[in-house]
Amino acid sequence: MADNKKIAADVLEAVGGKNNVTYVTHCMTRLRFNLKDRSKAKPEAVNAVKGVIGSQESGTQFQVIIGNNVEKVYNELCDLGGFKRESAVEENLDAPKEKLTLKKVGQNILDYLSGSLTQLIPLLIGAAMFKTVQAVLGPQMLNLITPESNLYTLLEFTYNAGFFFMPIYLGYTASKKLGVTPVIGMMLGGILIAPAFRDLAGQPFDVYGIPTTAYDYSQTVLPILLSVWVLSYVERFFKRVIPDVLSTALTSFLSLAVMLPISLCLLAPLGNYCSGALSQVVLGFNSVGGFFAIAVITAVWEFIVMSGMHLVVLSVGMTMLAETGTLDTVFCAIGFAAFAVYGCAFGAMLRMRNREEKGLALGYLASGLLGGVTEPTLYGLCFRHRRTFAGVVAGGFAGGLYAGITHVVSYMVSNANVFQVFAFAGGGVSNIVNGCITLAICFVVAAIVTFLFGFAKDDPALQAEE
Repeated sequence: MADNKKIAADVLEAVGGKNNVTYVTHCMTRLRFNLKDRSKAKPEAVNAVKGVIGSQESGTQFQVIIGNNVEKVYNELCDLGGFKRESAVEENLDAPKEKLTLKKVGQNILDYLSGSLTQLIPLLIGAAMFKTVQAVLGPQMLNLITPESNLYTLLEFTYNAGFFFMPIYLGYTASKKLGVTPVIGMMLGGILIAPAFRDLAGQPFDVYGIPTTAYDYSQTVLPILLSVWVLSYVERFFKRVIPDVLSTALTSFLSLAVMLPISLCLLAPLGNYCSGALSQVVLGFNSVGGFFAIAVITAVWEFIVMSGMHLVVLSVGMTMLAETGTLDTVFCAIGFAAFAVYGCAFGAMLRMRNREEKGLALGYLASGLLGGVTEPTLYGLCFRHRRTFAGVVAGGFAGGLYAGITHVVSYMVSNANVFQVFAFAGGGVSNIVNGCITLAICFVVAAIVTFLFGFAKDDPALQAEE
């Protein structure tokens, strides 16, 4: 059993102590620190902590990869450091300003996307499971319920609720990320999908005399993300200039009053246009690449994830899933690529003779198949034994090629674990069968390639313990 309190204490010391931490949160596998002084964080010391898989700098954050027990370590960390759970501390105004470069801008954008979108994963998976149950029980499979039944209708609108109110959900998560009052961000999202405004979709409309065209922004991602970003500056301005005695009454009102024309006339239409353009790029790649498109994407997906660019693709995918009800080609690759990673862990476990290394590989495999996380394998195995990446790429390409030929489609956002098979329910039995075959191909090919070519002959992991 991992000593979560010791892990938390050692990590806190390695990042420079509690006084060096301005903000700390966590995702599914990582602790995410904002630090006053980056130089005080020692990656070597962090990586040496027993129970830590690795560390990485991403945008404005220093991230410590823990694995499935990250929430327990996070709770211990908050107790040790006196940090508020999931609550931002005040901005460090004395910190030196970093020079703004194109690279820095890109990092900040990816950091914003990550902090806003990853918090929604449990919601999306939970909503999607209702769609899966509907597909399994409905006419396409077991035929136990009809589209006219109350249960079928209940499952349908419960699923839709997970996507229809996306601007409100993202209004909350984006506000938390940027330090905006969360309920104000939520209200800004609510304005975008207000019934009276949605009823005007496609018609000319003006805000304070400024002309625009009304749209239906339900289920969208980029319009609210752009709006909350600007809201963070607007609210900060009013908090600074309005006297404290009037702040409660006026800050939220004036912030929203200013944001109405900015959001409805500029940012929301711009976000809508960008989403459409990105969707067309993705669909165009699929059209040009044919069945090779998913093979290529599956093969390189984990490298896309490590670059952070997967968040751009995911933002488009969430919109397309909400609009069409399916995740075609590129977005299927996420689950397939994960099973190639798990196959790599399995092949490594069979090949390695060092007991400790074999035990670690088994743990990586279990965390993947049960928890749906690839990072333990990627950072704990592949980065230490670089040749094992060949297994990940080969498995992903082989499985993706089969999926492209057989036109496998996902009908939900799924945690990439053993329950990934439910993502294929909704398009008939053949889609489920071909989806399962694809997962098996990814796993088996990755395991074989890793076993045969993943290690140099003199690799210490291949040496049996005396």
